[in-house]
Amino acid sequence: MPYSKVITLEQYIVDQQSMYKDAQGSLSKIFRALELAAKMVNRDVRKAGLADVLGSHGTSNIQGEEQKKLDVIANNMFISSLARSGEVCMIISEENEDIFFVDGADSEKYIVAIDPLDGSSNIDVNASIGSIFSIYQRKKNQLSPCLVDCLQKGKHQVAAGYFIYGSSTMLVYTTGLGVNGFTLDDSIQEFCLSHPTIQIPADGKIFSLNEGNQDEFSQGVKDYIDFCKAKDKESSRPYSARYIGSLIADFHRNLLKGGIFIYPATFSAPNGKLRLLYECNAMAFLIEQAGGLASSGEGRILDIIPTELHQRTPLFIGSKNMVEKALSMLNTDQASETLA
Repeated sequence: MPYSKVITLEQYIVDQQSMYKDAQGSLSKIFRALELAAKMVNRDVRKAGLADVLGSHGTSNIQGEEQKKLDVIANNMFISSLARSGEVCMIISEENEDIFFVDGADSEKYIVAIDPLDGSSNIDVNASIGSIFSIYQRKKNQLSPCLVDCLQKGKHQVAAGYFIYGSSTMLVYTTGLGVNGFTLDDSIQEFCLSHPTIQIPADGKIFSLNEGNQDEFSQGVKDYIDFCKAKDKESSRPYSARYIGSLIADFHRNLLKGGIFIYPATFSAPNGKLRLLYECNAMAFLIEQAGGLASSGEGRILDIIPTELHQRTPLFIGSKNMVEKALSMLNTDQASETLA
């Protein structure tokens, strides 16, 4: 009787370690820290209706958004676990105003950016939520860890990924060598390879955005929405509108099935609302490694030079042909405005 081949996350990382430039085992330790924190968050998410972890924490984060109890719990878990890894000198979080400098780690070379609990507005209604992470190396010309090390273009990420807490708990990540997905086996509490070499279809049939804000969108975005809804048998339109309101949940579905996620600039939020360092860079790295595209509407997400920790950006991300079509309509609109 043949044995099934189960590959755990730790086994996979060890097997791939030789391909990680300058890693020398450091990434393995960081991933173990991320994995441990995610398992603890997953535990609390699974018992959320039974334990006192639902509802508001009574505080706001740096963006002025109401913090849920699980936001604070997840933030503390990830920071604590990463700080103990012995490989990270700085941690920046969507929930914290400033950099968290790890005590006694000035000589370490890795920085981790985290969104500890993406989609937290969905916590109380039991919709899918997740945790996003992004790993960078310090700049070699800096004598000690500082803000400049954190403000790097997304294309310099060493690794990025997310944990999604849904019907099953998954880790999807990349180190620049493709995208792989691991599903948590509750019986052994190990993440096991379940989705090797993920590639997003070049075309999809799903568009994801909050149409409730349509009056705030530019004409180019409105034109693309109309394009998605128009009947055309040859291009399999109209597309299906699917929007959960959790970036991770919408992104994960579109990654596997093909589609586009749009969080555009609006008249009231011309810089968009999603965070460059904690959300967009990680997802852009993943989608490009899976064969898709990510743009701010004006250029590649991974080429944006951050100027502040909590910088925001518009986001067009997903299947290559769908993103290119959206951008072409956006650029046509911008060109028309210039001529006018």
